[in-house]
Amino acid sequence: MLRTIGRRLLLLIPTLFGLTLLLFFWVRALPGGPAVALLGERATPERVAEINELYGFNEPLIAQYFTWLGQLLQGNFGVSIQTQRPVTEEFLRRFPATLELTMFAIVLAVGVGITIGYWAARRQGKPADHFAVFASLIGITIPVFFLGVILKWVFAVQLGWLPSDGRQDPRLDATHYTNFYVFDGIITGEWDAAWDAFLHLILPGIALATIPLAIITRITRASVLEVQNSDYVRTGMAKGISRGTIRGRFILRNSLLPVVTTIGLQFGLLLSGAILTESVFAYPGIGSFLSRAIFTRDYPVLQGFILFIAVIYALINLAVDVSYSFIDPRVRVQ
Repeated sequence: MLRTIGRRLLLLIPTLFGLTLLLFFWVRALPGGPAVALLGERATPERVAEINELYGFNEPLIAQYFTWLGQLLQGNFGVSIQTQRPVTEEFLRRFPATLELTMFAIVLAVGVGITIGYWAARRQGKPADHFAVFASLIGITIPVFFLGVILKWVFAVQLGWLPSDGRQDPRLDATHYTNFYVFDGIITGEWDAAWDAFLHLILPGIALATIPLAIITRITRASVLEVQNSDYVRTGMAKGISRGTIRGRFILRNSLLPVVTTIGLQFGLLLSGAILTESVFAYPGIGSFLSRAIFTRDYPVLQGFILFIAVIYALINLAVDVSYSFIDPRVRVQ
């Protein structure tokens, strides 16, 4: 197992090297440049040349790439053109917000998705099954930004039940040790701050969870349908094994492999795809910061943040592969 994990980690090196090539030249292919984006109407040839000279954008692309790669190998991801702070610092400031939102969304998607998918499969062909399939199809097709606007209008504007944006009420004098606002409120005993931070997670969390919830529902339903018609399930029922054992150990556990794969992929996608959700709800995570970086052509932020997310995504997939052997003893990580 340890050799397998080590081998997978070593494979990350050529993968990330290839990503740096694609990322660097893709970012440079964006129309315009950081100097023009930053200066706006004040852009003059002299000021543009000054900024390009300052950040080395007037050098040949190959020279820029190897300069950047050398900085990466030293752990230096550059300085944000927007804020003039190190990219690593900006990422660490905002990543807890995105991770907190993503964790809320994935717990919601997994808990509800597996439950509904199993429930629908056990009622195959009945109205409940048809409703679950229809609802999951709707969940996949609704754009996240549209759903976010609807949720804000209904629950924040019309009903006033939930906050519409941000992570926490700025009027609260909350203590933040880890930048995970709910967790900080719990460990400091500031229960009002923890509750307020949780309320701020609900609307963006629901919007972000909708698509993975629908996908997990459909995958769970299909997997359970396949397993519950297997020979060993019928044999267990014929031997008089209790319904709880058959449903839990025979059907649900053996249905989890494709579901776990889907959960791992969706978790990685949620981390990297929260840009629209965070923008709609003015949520100060890496997604909203990346959105601004795209418009201002903040090359160091774009390159650094995407590399960080790629590493996290690869580690999540590794964790999913390792988890197979724990879910199904027949599977061994190769």
